[in-house]
Amino acid sequence: MADKVASARDRDFPIPTDISGRLVIQSTTDYMVIAPVIEAFQERWPGILITYNEVTTNELNAAVEYACAQDRFIGDLIISSSIDQQLKLVNDGCAQSPGPNVGESLPDWAKWRDELFGLTYEPAVTVYNKAFFANRPAPQSRFDLIDLLRESDTFRAKVGSYDIETSGVGYLFAFQDAIQASTWGRLVEGLGRNEAQLFCCTGEILDRVADGRLLLGYNVLGSYALSRIGRDDRVGIVLPSDYTLIMSRAAFISRNAERPGLARAFIDFMLSPPGRAILSRDAGLLSPIDGPARLARLVGSPRNADPQELRPIMLTPALLVGLDQAKRNIFLQQWRAALPPRQLSKHP
Repeated sequence: MADKVASARDRDFPIPTDISGRLVIQSTTDYMVIAPVIEAFQERWPGILITYNEVTTNELNAAVEYACAQDRFIGDLIISSSIDQQLKLVNDGCAQSPGPNVGESLPDWAKWRDELFGLTYEPAVTVYNKAFFANRPAPQSRFDLIDLLRESDTFRAKVGSYDIETSGVGYLFAFQDAIQASTWGRLVEGLGRNEAQLFCCTGEILDRVADGRLLLGYNVLGSYALSRIGRDDRVGIVLPSDYTLIMSRAAFISRNAERPGLARAFIDFMLSPPGRAILSRDAGLLSPIDGPARLARLVGSPRNADPQELRPIMLTPALLVGLDQAKRNIFLQQWRAALPPRQLSKHP
C-alpha cells in the first residue's frame, strides 16, 4: 500500500542549485494548485528538492494508515481535504508535534492538539451553468434546490456531486449536512429521483457544468470553483444562504518523517503573510487566518461574511463520529437507497 501511493503521481520540483535536502509531501491537493506555493518555498529554502505526490483522499488515508501501522516512512508532510480522516490518523498516533508556536495565529477551530493544522479556508458551494440560468434564479439555498429538483424532468441526470463512497471530502460534506440541518433527507431524495451523477473529483463536476452536461453541482469545493469562475464565465457560484460549510485542508508531520524540520518550515510558510498571499492569489485557496474577509470580497456579498451562515467544520474529536464503522455503514445504506449503485461514478 505504501509503495503504491509513492508511485501514484510523484512529481519532483527541481532546483538550480545543489540539492542539500529533500522534503516529501503526500497530498490530495492538485499539484498545479499547490505549485506556486512550493516554488515560493524553494526560493526561501534554496537547495531543497520537494517530492510531491498527489492522490485521492481515500488512497492517501489508506496508505498513511498502513505505513503508520508498519512504522514505515511514507512522507514528511501529509495534507488532505478529508479532515475527519486526518484527525483520526493523528488520534491514532501517526503524527508528531512540530514544536512550539506553530499555528499560533490560527483560530481555535482550525487546529488540534498542536499536531493538526488547517491550512486553507474553503467553502462548500453550489455551482451552476450560467447559460441555463440566464433567465431564472439559481438556487440560493438548500430549500431552493429541493424545490428545483421537484420539477418534472428538467434536472434528470443534470445534477452532479461527489461519490461519497470514493471521495473522502464528499463523505465529510454529506455527513456534516446530515448533522447541520433537517433538509438532508429531502435533498438526497431529490438527488436520487433526478438520477444525480456522482464523481470522485471537483474538476470533473466543474467541466460538466461549464459545457452544459450538468446544470448544477452541489457541495463542490469552493476553492476550485472560485478559481474556475475567474477564467470561465460559463460557471456561476452560490454560497448557500441557509448555511455554508467551511473546510480547512489539514496538515500534519508524519511520525516517521525523515525531515520534520523542513515539514514544519513548510507549514510555517503557508501560514505566514507571504505564504497566505500566494495561497490566495496564485493557488486560488484562502487561509483560516484572513479567509472570511477575502471570501466576502471575492463573492461580492456582505451577507456571506456573517458567521452564522459561514460554518467552519471544527478540527475536534467530534469528526470521528462519522468514521465510526457502524454509523458509516448506516449512513451509506441510506445514501445507496436514494442513489442506487447503477448511478454511481458515471463519467460520460
